[in-house]
Amino acid sequence: MSRLFGPIDQICWVVPDIETSMKYWSETMGIGPWFAMPHLRPDGFQYKGKPSDVEITLAIAYSGRMQLELIQQHNDAPSMYKDSIDAGRVPGQHHLGFFRRDYDDRLEQVLAAGYEVGHSGTLGGGIRFAYLTTEREPGMIAELVELNDPAEASFVTMHQAALDWDGSDPIRGLG
Repeated sequence: MSRLFGPIDQICWVVPDIETSMKYWSETMGIGPWFAMPHLRPDGFQYKGKPSDVEITLAIAYSGRMQLELIQQHNDAPSMYKDSIDAGRVPGQHHLGFFRRDYDDRLEQVLAAGYEVGHSGTLGGGIRFAYLTTEREPGMIAELVELNDPAEASFVTMHQAALDWDGSDPIRGLG
């Protein structure tokens, strides 16, 4: 998969209660600080090609160079997160994330290789994302994320905070 998507940048879990999960990861696993982004509604969100008004909270932290993400869905809108909830796979590992500046070219290559878009949208700062699946790897979800300058700057800030983290202030907002 790395030849197609590039190296893995992120591992994500979908969780039923993001506050409890951030507390567990910081207190028990020693991973933090977590940067929480509450009640997001991605622009242009589509699930299987149809508009959906999903509402999520996501949180990001780093362990070494690996970005960890937690996502909680707050409503019943169709999404791949809701699919995992309905299948009883929550809490659980959901997808691997791949951050790329050549988003359009990568997406074209991935689709040509037989992947299909499960859901997609845009987050603040114009960051496009697409969750991709293939019948060749049932259960495997890859998220392709458009890496732009603002996103990269945020990731660098969060990574540096993890390197300097002394265990205090384990849950933070962005901004």
